[in-house]
Amino acid sequence: MIRTRNMDSPTTVDEEPLNSYDFDLNLVEKPLSIDTVDEAMGTNAILIDGSCTADKKVLDKVKDLGIKYLFTRFVGYNNIDLDAAKADGIMVANVPSYSPYSVAELALTMGMDLFRHVAQATVNTNNADFRVLPTYYSNEIHDATVGIIGVGHMGSAEAKLYHNLGAKVLGYQRHPNDNPDVTFVSEDELLEKSDIVSLHVPYVPGENDEMIGGPELAKMKRNAILVNTARGELVDTNAITIALSGSNIGGYAADVIIDENQIDGNEFNSLDDLPNKDVLELMKRYPNVIITPHIGYLTKPATIDMIKVSYDNFHEAMTTGKTKNQI
Repeated sequence: MIRTRNMDSPTTVDEEPLNSYDFDLNLVEKPLSIDTVDEAMGTNAILIDGSCTADKKVLDKVKDLGIKYLFTRFVGYNNIDLDAAKADGIMVANVPSYSPYSVAELALTMGMDLFRHVAQATVNTNNADFRVLPTYYSNEIHDATVGIIGVGHMGSAEAKLYHNLGAKVLGYQRHPNDNPDVTFVSEDELLEKSDIVSLHVPYVPGENDEMIGGPELAKMKRNAILVNTARGELVDTNAITIALSGSNIGGYAADVIIDENQIDGNEFNSLDDLPNKDVLELMKRYPNVIITPHIGYLTKPATIDMIKVSYDNFHEAMTTGKTKNQI
C-alpha cells in the first residue's frame, strides 16, 4: 500500500501502531501527481490527501500499474476525477467524518481573531504602534449572532462552541436537524443577521461553485466576518476582494483557497509569486484577511481518525469487495 503524503514532522502521528491490519506501507512525501504516481508501482492501493491530484491522466496510470483502490483520507474528494476512476475500474472511498472539533476550533479561532481585530492590533504593535485605535472597537461574542452554513458534523461542533460562549447561533441547510444549539433560518436571513458567517458545506463541482459571491456578500452586515474552512471554490474570491475594498464586509478568514494544490505546500520568495492573482489580491487585504494553508484537519485526534478509518476502508474493500464509505 502507498500513502501520500508523509509529513516528516514531530506532530505527525505514528501510523504503525494504528496499522491493525498489518499492511505493508510505502510512505511517499510528495503529493500524488503524474510525476510521482510511479512511486506506487508494486502496491495494491493508494491513499491520498487533499494536496494530491487524481485526474484522468493519473488515474489511467494507476490502472496501468494494476492498482484497483484509490482512497482519500479526507472528507472532500473533488480532487479525484470520479468519472475517470469509474471508467478505469478504480474504487474510490473517503473518510466521511473525523474529529469535528479540529476544523471547528480553527474556524472559531479565525472568526474571533477578526471579530476582535486581533490581527490588526498585532500587526500594529509589532510595528511599534501601541495606540488604541477606534478600529479596534468591537462587540462581545455573547451579544453577537453567528451563522453556520452547513450544520453537519463540523458545523454542529462550531455551533456548540459559539453557543457555549453565549452567542446566538443561526443555521442554514437544506434539511434542518434537531440541533439544540442552532436556530434554523433561510440563507438570506442568516446572511443579513449574522456578525460572523462560517461555511461548512461540501464542495460539489458544477453545483455550488461560488455559492457565496457578490449578491450574497451584499446581504451581509458591513462589519460582518466571513470564515471559510470548507473549500476555496465555494466563494467568489474576486467578489470578496471587491467587498473588502469597499468596506462592505469586515473581514475574511479562510483555511482553503482556489488553486490550492498549486500554492499550499510551497514556499514562495514573495506573495507576488503566487500563481493565482485573485488569491494574491485577496491576501493584500491583510490584516482584514487571514489565510492559513489548510491546517484545519491537522490535530492529533483528527489525524488518528483519518488513518484508522482509511485502514478500515481498505480492509473492507479488499476482503469483501466493497466498503461503506465508497463514493
